[in-house]
Amino acid sequence: MRRLLIGGIVLATVLSTTAVGYRLGAGTWPTLNTRRTAPAMDAMAAKSIASPIAAVDRKVLYWKDPDAGTDFSPSPKKTAGGRDYIPVYDDQEPDFASGTAKKIAAAKGAPRKLLYYRNPMGLADTSPAPKKDWMGMDYIPVYEGEEQDASIVKVSLDRVQRAGVRTAPVEMRRIARPIRAPGTAKPDERTMRAITLRADGFIEKLYVSETGRHVKAGEPLFRLYSPDMVRVQVDYRNATSTVGIRDERGAVQRLRNFAVPETVIDELLKSRTPILSFDWPSPVSGVIMQKKVIDGQMVKAGDELFRIADLSNIWVITDVSEQDIASVKVGAPAKVSFRAFPGEIFNGRVTFILHELDPATRTAKVRVEVKNPDHRIKHEMFADVEIDAGAGEGDRLVVPNSAIIDSGSRQVVLIEKGEGRYEPRAVKLGMRGDDFVEIMEGVKAGEQVVVTANFLIDAESNLKAALQAFTAAPSVDKMEVKP
Repeated sequence: MRRLLIGGIVLATVLSTTAVGYRLGAGTWPTLNTRRTAPAMDAMAAKSIASPIAAVDRKVLYWKDPDAGTDFSPSPKKTAGGRDYIPVYDDQEPDFASGTAKKIAAAKGAPRKLLYYRNPMGLADTSPAPKKDWMGMDYIPVYEGEEQDASIVKVSLDRVQRAGVRTAPVEMRRIARPIRAPGTAKPDERTMRAITLRADGFIEKLYVSETGRHVKAGEPLFRLYSPDMVRVQVDYRNATSTVGIRDERGAVQRLRNFAVPETVIDELLKSRTPILSFDWPSPVSGVIMQKKVIDGQMVKAGDELFRIADLSNIWVITDVSEQDIASVKVGAPAKVSFRAFPGEIFNGRVTFILHELDPATRTAKVRVEVKNPDHRIKHEMFADVEIDAGAGEGDRLVVPNSAIIDSGSRQVVLIEKGEGRYEPRAVKLGMRGDDFVEIMEGVKAGEQVVVTANFLIDAESNLKAALQAFTAAPSVDKMEVKP
């Protein structure tokens, strides 16, 4: 009923105006001039559209030129000829919207709310109405849900592919922290044994006559004649023939004090006849490291005749630098490679850390034990040792080392937001390891960080920040107020 009423009023107004013209003596009915009546019709149509009832439901986005349609205004305005700009409402599809935007809106099945228009070159300049930049490029409409964060960097998908941008997830994992140091093979000092006598004697026969020979426990080393040891055996025989068992025990103890082998003592107890010369067995199994005796030699009590070491277990003494020594713990696993065996790795474990530094090299001695059952590792061999200082520790939140953009005073990673959008985010770094670095704060597990071509994106981020600072509007307190 209201639409009919409005239409009737418009029709009555037109007819009354025409009738007046005829009465004034024009002689004929006035011809309708399209050029002159169009403004009135546009204005009336605009008034009918912007009725109070429609204004309640619709919102005016901007006003456009009624003639060309390429000039826009955020507020009501008139042309040079005095015509009113036509309002465009929020439920109307803008004329400048691209085909892609229309397709997206159609795919969503619902009209999108237009928020503003942004500079096509990415500058910090927006407009409530369509406009062009200084190069004549149209500003790009931004709809609800497409708001751009100032910290987001937008890179075209084509450029992302050409630059080879790759990402990796932020994840929880153990950081391997290898500490590399040079080392030298040494014998296990706990297995070394010196062969000495507690009485003077003569070497009647030498069974082991070369250095480096491997001997087993109980194997005879030489045949010995010792007057002192024979004298104790004679005393033992005399004691057992006169006073009995008490002095026998004393005589046997004197033989043990001379370190006479138990096999000799057992034979003496059975026969009760003194043994003038006897074989001296090796107390341990090992390799003859040193030989200081020959056949027929007279030796004094306390002289070292042989030195034996077990080479089935070897020590590798490494020189760890002062800045890394705090990360090395006893029990940490280690990998040892010898230059004599290229490509072969021997597994070991840290068993001792010396409690002082070498003042000349500022390094600490660390002992790594390695199994050597076949005696392939020789003493004084040079070795390269890699100690896993992170063994036994829990998982940490880490990213690849290549994801960090380090300016010295600030560390940044780039978070992928999808569709070519990346967010630079400052992070706090923790422990570093092989290929990974711990993130104390700034990211969370599951986020994707850029690991390649991140300097390209960072350069665009810095350029964007610089342009925003350059084009930012001055603050109110710095603006000059003109009367």
